[in-house]
Amino acid sequence: MAGLRLGPLLRYTDGSSATVWVESDRPCTAEVRCADGARGSTRTFRIAGHHYALVPVSGLTPGTATEYEVLLDGTRVWPPPDSRFPPSVIATSPADEGTRIAFGSCRWAAPPAGGHDPVGPDALDTLSARIAADPEAARPDVLLLLGDQVYADEISDATRRWISGRRDLAEPPGDQVANYEEYARLYYESWLDPEVRWLLSTVPSCMIFDDHDVIDDWNTSEAWLADMRATDWWRERLLSGLMSYWVYQQLGNLSPKELATDPLYAAVRDSPDGTDVLRTFAARADADPASVRWSYRRDFGRVRLLMVDSRAARVLKEDRRAMLDPGEAAWLREQVLDGRGDRAGDGATEGAREGEREGRPAGDAKSARAGDAMGAPAGDREGPYDHLLIGTSLPWLLPHLVHDVEAWNAAMCAGERGARWARLGERIRRGADLEHWAAFPSSFDALADLIAEAGTGPGAPATVSVLSGDVHHAYVAEPSWPGRTPDAHVAQLTCSPVHNSVPLSIRLGFRFGWSAWARALGRRIARHGRCAASAVSWRRTGGPWFGNQIMTLTLRGRSARLRLEQARAERDGTTALHLITDRELA
Repeated sequence: MAGLRLGPLLRYTDGSSATVWVESDRPCTAEVRCADGARGSTRTFRIAGHHYALVPVSGLTPGTATEYEVLLDGTRVWPPPDSRFPPSVIATSPADEGTRIAFGSCRWAAPPAGGHDPVGPDALDTLSARIAADPEAARPDVLLLLGDQVYADEISDATRRWISGRRDLAEPPGDQVANYEEYARLYYESWLDPEVRWLLSTVPSCMIFDDHDVIDDWNTSEAWLADMRATDWWRERLLSGLMSYWVYQQLGNLSPKELATDPLYAAVRDSPDGTDVLRTFAARADADPASVRWSYRRDFGRVRLLMVDSRAARVLKEDRRAMLDPGEAAWLREQVLDGRGDRAGDGATEGAREGEREGRPAGDAKSARAGDAMGAPAGDREGPYDHLLIGTSLPWLLPHLVHDVEAWNAAMCAGERGARWARLGERIRRGADLEHWAAFPSSFDALADLIAEAGTGPGAPATVSVLSGDVHHAYVAEPSWPGRTPDAHVAQLTCSPVHNSVPLSIRLGFRFGWSAWARALGRRIARHGRCAASAVSWRRTGGPWFGNQIMTLTLRGRSARLRLEQARAERDGTTALHLITDRELA
């Protein structure tokens, strides 16, 4: 009899359909049955000895929350008979009731139940417990996980012991993940946590990778990549990371319509064993990152979400270094301006055509342009959306000192002060993790220009928010453009970690980094690098806040409200989310 190894994860939802991801312990037919009669079923597919299914569910009743169960070969496996949690539900709330979006990043695997937690309470565990205690409370409509869902290079003691039983940890890559089977173990350890497992079964989720999903500072520079490719273990690590990301995270990001036309998904499902098909895809993504698009679009009523790949889509050549390759940048521009007349311009159209010519799987430009919008068509209102969310794992706006140091470093590495400074700059870049948007100055400015354009003029949204994580603290920063005032409220909203360490060095460093003294120091460093002045300035309007935390945006009509909550241990041994800030954005 087939058993449920991992899941279910409720991934995509709209007014009438959903997808539910599961991993079983053998081949079977996976089925989802809802209390209102909606259902769906599919056969599992096989990757590297593991069996998965993404079950499409249709016929859901809009505006309802219906309980569901999962069956494998006709036998119910979810919810388990001894579950202490309420039944999992698929909610299809009407778009005009508003959208509540929770987000964060950087979740290190929790220790075993009852064990000491060295990094403090898990914010997702704590959020799950609150919702379970009061299912009618303000649960998120969607959960955005903005990177570092697993840590391939910082494994737990339990996983280290498990890996040591498989291979010699004295051989590279040592006590880091080496292959697909070990990646599967990471996801199993992380998502089998009871609270997180239930939370992901009842709150839809959207995900994007960051560096630790593969390795710290993934794609920092051309020289870094050359050094990694010279090792005898990197290729297997990267291919396994991309393969497992596609299976465990990316598939669920896509709508049923996108999945139905995705050639890779079809090829994997049509094969008795899809391992070679998926490995070939990952090898192509490694050889030519521009051939694959990991970014995607989701529309929630009048809210547009663009999840942007700021890791694999980089151009690393020093003379044309960019956070996004030209096709990816054109895709982002097109999605931002889609529905606002002809403002997307010929460049965006050409970027979409480029994606179609390449046959990009997993969210190509053509399918993403169509989107999976809910609610009324865009044309019957002033603009296509009331709120624009750009999800990028790495913050766009950083503390001023950090920004200036990264811009200076980019100039040094590009040879602005000669070969000696370039060599020193590369060492500093790797040692200090200088690889955010500011380390790609042309991309930073291009994003600033695009955001200003999106937030200005007829059809402008009420808010444009850049949602990020990575930097192990939370803050709000608001930009301004000299001589130009966007009609939308624009903000950088950063929240991390969900569950990880925040050492004293980070606390002190970022507190200083936001100070006036640091800003003055940064200007001097930028002058040494002959860095051009940025077209945008910004100021911190909230934070920095440190702890295991989660942010929630509540978007209703053209209003927006932001909450930040931190998970803290209570005296009775339980954990609770404590409100840190609650403010209106628009």
